[in-house]
Amino acid sequence: MRRDDVVVRGVARPLLDASVLVAAGLVVQGYAEVGDGFSAGMIVALAIALHYVGLGARRTEQALPLLRRAPALAIAGLALALGTGFFPVALGQPPLSHRPAPGAPVVTFGSLELATPILFDLGIFLLVVGLLTTLLHLLAGRIDESGPDGGPR
Repeated sequence: MRRDDVVVRGVARPLLDASVLVAAGLVVQGYAEVGDGFSAGMIVALAIALHYVGLGARRTEQALPLLRRAPALAIAGLALALGTGFFPVALGQPPLSHRPAPGAPVVTFGSLELATPILFDLGIFLLVVGLLTTLLHLLAGRIDESGPDGGPR
């Protein structure tokens, strides 16, 4: 085992935990400002990619069993984003109209204001994480099959 492998392995897990917290903050800044589900998804996907680099595909998927559900996360995220974006059309309003309307009371959960922009950003976040994690899984499987130098094992 090389020294840089030890460093990557030691940093991968704490970095994933921190990236999930940063991503949560980006998603829920929602109602007062524009949230950023895409950036949050990219941050978490890059931390997962670091896991794949440091631990390899098999050990990463053992350590993070939720990765097996990545395609379902992508589909759920797509459905949530599309549903949130096009629900107002059923009410005769333009797509991506926010609920509650300006001036209407907002449902809160603690200090978090629950509104449709948060749901849309959450859908984009799930879509990005699910799609990129699925791609990482497929690429890591190909690398494991071919060996580290690109030739067959």
